[in-house]
Amino acid sequence: MKSLVIGLLLAVVVSFEASATNEMIVNSTRGKFADVKNSVVFAIEGRGMTVNTVSHVGDMLERTGKDIGAIKQVFLHAEVLEFCSAKVSRQVMEADPHTIVFCPYGIAVYELPAEPDKIYVSYRKPALTGKDAKTGKAALRSVEKLLHEIVKEALQ
Repeated sequence: MKSLVIGLLLAVVVSFEASATNEMIVNSTRGKFADVKNSVVFAIEGRGMTVNTVSHVGDMLERTGKDIGAIKQVFLHAEVLEFCSAKVSRQVMEADPHTIVFCPYGIAVYELPAEPDKIYVSYRKPALTGKDAKTGKAALRSVEKLLHEIVKEALQ
């Protein structure tokens, strides 16, 4: 079943774009929101991890918007998938226990009203600053590598 879903997703995806800033990596592809989201979940689970939480950010903004007088629809769909890697997290936190703030890791999957069927898959780059951050920075590279590999696999 999983290979059938992945095969269907590959048939739907027609393009892949990526952009980066110092704080985040933003990728996009063409397809259906549910298919792309499922592909990200499969890429996470395929590495032996579990999605712990799905934050329904789009639904929350839509639901609460009228309470604060907002009328603009920000997303057609928007969810953040949160998960953790016992191996990577242990490595990172053994190097610098203060890096706990980067866990769990999150990958956002979302679709904008002005661009239906263009699905974005993004994540925050875990970064430390300051002169005492050298050890933590090195360890956090493994987190960024993990996030990059999950998104790359999901969007292939």
